[in-house]
Amino acid sequence: MRGELLVTTTLIEKLKLQIARLKRMQFGRSSEKTAEQIEQLELILEDLEATHSQASLPIRRHEAKTQPVRRPLPEHLPRETVHHEPEAGCPDCGGELRSIGEDVAEMLEYVPASFKVIRHVRPRLACACCERMVQAPAPIRPIDRGVPGPGLLAHVLVSKYADHLPLYRQSGIYARQGVELERSTLADWVGSAAMLLGPLVNALRNHVLAAEKLHADDTPVPVLQPGRGTTKTGRLWTYVRDDRPAAATTPPAIWMQYTPDRKAIHPAEHLARFSGVLQADGYAGFERLYQAGRITEAACWAHVRRKFYDIAQATDSLTANEALQRIGTLYGIEAEIRGRPPDERRTQRQSRATPLLEDLKTWLQATLGKLSSKTELALAIRYALTRWSALTRYADDGRIEIDNNAAERSIRNCALGRKNWLFAGSDAGGERAAAIYSLLGTAKLNGLDPERYLRTVLERIAEYPINRVAELLPWNLKTDDGEEPRLAA
Repeated sequence: MRGELLVTTTLIEKLKLQIARLKRMQFGRSSEKTAEQIEQLELILEDLEATHSQASLPIRRHEAKTQPVRRPLPEHLPRETVHHEPEAGCPDCGGELRSIGEDVAEMLEYVPASFKVIRHVRPRLACACCERMVQAPAPIRPIDRGVPGPGLLAHVLVSKYADHLPLYRQSGIYARQGVELERSTLADWVGSAAMLLGPLVNALRNHVLAAEKLHADDTPVPVLQPGRGTTKTGRLWTYVRDDRPAAATTPPAIWMQYTPDRKAIHPAEHLARFSGVLQADGYAGFERLYQAGRITEAACWAHVRRKFYDIAQATDSLTANEALQRIGTLYGIEAEIRGRPPDERRTQRQSRATPLLEDLKTWLQATLGKLSSKTELALAIRYALTRWSALTRYADDGRIEIDNNAAERSIRNCALGRKNWLFAGSDAGGERAAAIYSLLGTAKLNGLDPERYLRTVLERIAEYPINRVAELLPWNLKTDDGEEPRLAA
């Protein structure tokens, strides 16, 4: 009976954890299949709990919702003043009115985006003496003999890849403004723009791979299989160079690559020119890189914390909550030393974090001995202990971060977009997405307005010398007025 009770208890724990994970998945990818899985698991869990007579979990008190504070309207927006003057003369006695002050109230209004046609007129002139014809050269277009200007092209790209508006939705929006642009036309523009921006993405790759430390991660991308009416699962790989937390002044950057599958050969090819520290999750495909000795592994404490967090949310386990508290103390140290030089970070970690890590390891080992090997809690502890050397490497190297959140943040936009565009049309579409995501993500990391940045690039890149294309990277680029295309304050 004790054995059966233990099996049932373990199963209930796993089902609760699985339901919690599926509900969290719905935030990034909502589907009827996921909802159906949750309903089925909850029905199974109800039956098990009724049979097991398990006490209900304590009800948690929800914090009172705070009312949002109205912020002042941004100063950089243009102002249009409307004066509301009362009728002349006092309404009671007809006497003359004098000013004693005024009340000012601001209202935020929206002016719909609009199209305009730019006519490039080039007069043809002839010499009266020799009859030679003279004419100014035609302006360079982003797409040879194409209709879209750089501003429209940048808007289409940002709408698709940053604002998650598929091309068919954009086509409908433009039609409401009286401009008929077929989805196929927009798709041709996106393909041509991606090809035009290819050399700039290569320059971005060279900058990223020159780093001493990289963050890496990947995310699935459903890809349509033409002729079959089904989808396969491709991958978007992200490699992030961002050493600002260690007081570095090198510009941060994101380089993404698409692959049709998740085979280990792909990250090996991507990182063939890289040597240094790679901070990533536990993907087995990275192992061959670590074994070669050219790349050093650094693991992610956020992954460890997430496993305990899921258990704590599903079961309110005291052990899981204690693990979260211990890990939270490590993060508290990181918050204090963020932005300091590597040597200072290493000194602080060795004096403050290393003793806590040693205590945590001892506690995890002792706790593991008291648990059934098949429980989710035991699996979470074994995950941490198995990767302990890589998890604690950050304590002895001030360049390394405590987690891989830099890479996870870089692919968050892809995960949000996946909900809208559902799938890539082909492997070539995945490659285009990786290229544009790289430039948009890097622009944001450097505090630039992605649309303004792309517009400036597309105005110049068609006639820019290929050996100087790195001058168009976000941290090098200046607009025609000498200003950087920065985000609005």
